[in-house]
Amino acid sequence: MRLGIVGLPNVGKSTLFNALTSAGALV
Repeated sequence: MRLGIVGLPNVGKSTLFNALTSAGALV
């Protein structure tokens, strides 16, 4: 996932934010 963020800062940023939100909701 980190590689994707580095490759696509704009898209990866939103994806990372969504991933963190989803992870927090699951936990």
